[in-house]
Amino acid sequence: MVDLYDLIRNIQKRPAMYLGRVSISNLRTFLAGYCFARRQMEIPQTQQEQQFSEFQTWIQQKFNLNSHQTWDQIILFFSQDEPTALEQFFKLFDEFTQQFESEFSINATVAEEALN
Repeated sequence: MVDLYDLIRNIQKRPAMYLGRVSISNLRTFLAGYCFARRQMEIPQTQQEQQFSEFQTWIQQKFNLNSHQTWDQIILFFSQDEPTALEQFFKLFDEFTQQFESEFSINATVAEEALN
């Protein structure tokens, strides 16, 4: 089974195949449907899904905004159009996941040192 981040990376490779048109709004709708289907099937959230739920807050902090706009609307506002916003999403998503990976590595190192 493909996890959430693999799915997002697959979408990046072939967005029109997954989204119908190259659009950040369609991506958000697709991901909302993915999460809805998993909840309906009573599949527990994965660690990646829990982490991605923090993407909204991360985007607001990244753009220094405190609004009720969703992450796709914020990225679209600062982009030329829907396809450009989608490209920007993938760049921001990579930055977001890299930040969490480095924080995880730091926390793991600290925990390991505490055990020794």
